[in-house]
Amino acid sequence: MQMLINGKSVGAKETFDVLNPATLERIDSAPRATTAELDQAVEAASAAFAGWRRDLDARRKALQQGAALIREHRDEIARLLVQEQGKPLAEATGEVVFASIFFAFFAGLDYREKTLKEDEANVVKLLRKPLGVVATITPWNFPLAILSWKLAPALLVGNTVVSKPASYTPLSTIRLIEVLNQALPPGVLNVISGPGAIGAEMAKHPTIRKISFTGSVEVGRSIMRDAADTIKRLTLELGGNDPAIVLDDVDVDKVAPEIFNAAFMNAGQTCIAIKRVYAHENVYPALTSKLAEIARSWKVGNGLEAGTQMGPVNNQPQLELVRELLEDGRGRGARIEAGGEGLEGERGYFLKPTIVTEVDDSARIVAEEQFGPVLPILTFRDVDDAVARANSTEFGLGASVWSADVARASAIAAEVDAGTTWVNQHLRLEPDVPFGGQKQSGIGREMGIWGLEEFCDLQVLSVKQK
Repeated sequence: MQMLINGKSVGAKETFDVLNPATLERIDSAPRATTAELDQAVEAASAAFAGWRRDLDARRKALQQGAALIREHRDEIARLLVQEQGKPLAEATGEVVFASIFFAFFAGLDYREKTLKEDEANVVKLLRKPLGVVATITPWNFPLAILSWKLAPALLVGNTVVSKPASYTPLSTIRLIEVLNQALPPGVLNVISGPGAIGAEMAKHPTIRKISFTGSVEVGRSIMRDAADTIKRLTLELGGNDPAIVLDDVDVDKVAPEIFNAAFMNAGQTCIAIKRVYAHENVYPALTSKLAEIARSWKVGNGLEAGTQMGPVNNQPQLELVRELLEDGRGRGARIEAGGEGLEGERGYFLKPTIVTEVDDSARIVAEEQFGPVLPILTFRDVDDAVARANSTEFGLGASVWSADVARASAIAAEVDAGTTWVNQHLRLEPDVPFGGQKQSGIGREMGIWGLEEFCDLQVLSVKQK
């Protein structure tokens, strides 16, 4: 598979292998881009910008056509995504559909100029103008969904784009961008592939006006440093260590499956997955027992096999990190209620869904973002204590509160430091609702008009009429 620059396939002197995390077999190779290919992509995007920015109707039509093309190629792209990412086919298909939904949504989003003041003497208008060449750097957990909610608003307002997918999952992104290019003029949307070093070069590049990045806090900090010399605009959606606070009045049989799904979807490799549960002491035993029961019942395996509910961890470094955090918990006396081991006889990066108890907030499996199929359950007596513990980390991406009393839960949810706090649900994302983090979980917002504005410069047009 090759990169796509100025509407044409482009290779590189070196390539790297992309592995199937369920089998460890090579799927394909991808080009290892250098600064030469990056410069070529940026030059193509810069040349295409002048024409692309002029015709909003043409851009809307291109996004509508892009949504239709994604749906047309849904099954092909979904199977490729399963092979390089590992998630079950049903989840991968849903992700591709999700991408098409975002293109369709932004194609119809109204962002017309706004008149701020108007009288006989003066008119003051506010214009939203494209930035120019922007770059997207996307992760390996949801490579297509996250890319789509960056690309669609960036393109709608008239920017041109250079995209870089994660090196573990470049193939489905390259294929998606090949498909989208059927609806776009050459140079408007380009894709290069390679390790993190080329992402750092994107952050430094003098022509790129903005970086939209989703990934770890550590890499987000690095991008901020690299982007400083050119005063780039940044949108950073970084890590999360989402708490779920479960109050004493819940119906355990009802909420346990929902909490479990929100923790273990995509093998727990979701920025806003539930990563630690604070359960009131009155429901803690029953909730723990039910979550462990569900964990033991789930089918773990190759995402292309029928009935698979959870696939492997995507890559070896991530699996090693999750195991390291789990071992730290064991060393502190943690109890493994379910899971804790891989799949017997399987070569892939498998770890069964794991429920952990008898840990406190100082354990690494609680204090750090594990980003894998492990869920620690902690207990509390006082709600204020649970909120304080939920807020005690550097993260602030998502959270949830669970209770039979919606008003009570909503009041508690408002006290949690998170960009999104759900009540009696988790993981709900909508294209017209802003998404982003507080504290070190990021800056800026994605989705809706708020996400669109992240790809715009504001210009005040002040006209003296008399």
